[in-house]
Amino acid sequence: MSRLVAVARGLVNVSHYNSVMHVLIATTGVLSPEPAIRFAARLVGDEGRVTVTTVVEVPRSFLNQLRSESWHPLDETTDGQLLATDEATIARYVDERGARLTEPVVQGLRAAGLDAEAVFTEGEDPVLAISTLAAKIDADVVVLGATRQLFDQSAWESVSARIMIESGKPVLVLPPERKERQADDQEQI
Repeated sequence: MSRLVAVARGLVNVSHYNSVMHVLIATTGVLSPEPAIRFAARLVGDEGRVTVTTVVEVPRSFLNQLRSESWHPLDETTDGQLLATDEATIARYVDERGARLTEPVVQGLRAAGLDAEAVFTEGEDPVLAISTLAAKIDADVVVLGATRQLFDQSAWESVSARIMIESGKPVLVLPPERKERQADDQEQI
């Protein structure tokens, strides 16, 4: 039985292991914080740490399209390039959106006494961004929220399934809260 399974089942105490666990929680804002916080707390114990991330897609193509138009009322010297002010605007957008999406989980983790930080990533491919971050921070496990049925054909095209395949890290997928699942089930009927 792996360390992750043993800890998750409550069969062993994390303090029995020499290494400190690092959990990466990835959210798009739909992950219910409570189960993620409870599970992370069991995994990291008193000495581990948690990184919470979200991937923010910025419509750079829209900005590039604006720059490529022959007429631009504010500045005709851009010649199809993003300006430094555009980059600053994009950075601010990523920070503000990232904070809004991760804040409930980070605050809950900190309230539970856990070492938690937020990392916001800009990108068009959440699988690549999350897998890259998991490797960069040497995460022991990636925790994600399920946004669709897990055991139908389309699930293997989901972000969760692709991260399982591409990250090389154990992945924990938390189901939606019971109320959310019932509403999804009724929509499918």
